[in-house]
Amino acid sequence: MTPPLATCVWDLDAELVIALHQRIGSPVDSYANGSQTWLRGDGPDGVPVEWRLHPRPDFARRGQMSSYHLFPTVAAALARGEEPEIDPAAIWTGLEVAPAYGDEVPPEALAASLTAVLGRAPDAFGRVDRDTLGRAWERSGGRLDVIARLRELLDRP
Repeated sequence: MTPPLATCVWDLDAELVIALHQRIGSPVDSYANGSQTWLRGDGPDGVPVEWRLHPRPDFARRGQMSSYHLFPTVAAALARGEEPEIDPAAIWTGLEVAPAYGDEVPPEALAASLTAVLGRAPDAFGRVDRDTLGRAWERSGGRLDVIARLRELLDRP
């Protein structure tokens, strides 16, 4: 069992999608369920972190747009001030960032590093037992809203 890891969460809004697009660029990987991921050395002292834009549990890809084109297409439209082909709130619920390889990082230090990269502070941060979260998601058959669950865990005193 791995110890709880520092985790930061941002609730989804158009400004978040634009900030990701302008400050981080296109994801390094995309999944059929709509999840988008980036692996970058943005943690304190260059610690690798995984940025993950989590999909809505009920998201179903429409039309011919592949999951690899989903983020760049939606984000570019928002950045240009245009109405995107798909409302980002119909795809994603928020952004989660945690050390990619289980590195021990104080949550406050992670939040400060990521705030500098993204240009805005996380809506919540703290430590999360990622093994338990992953098992809950698997038991749900992928129907768990990961961001909502993270907010429940991180908003506790």
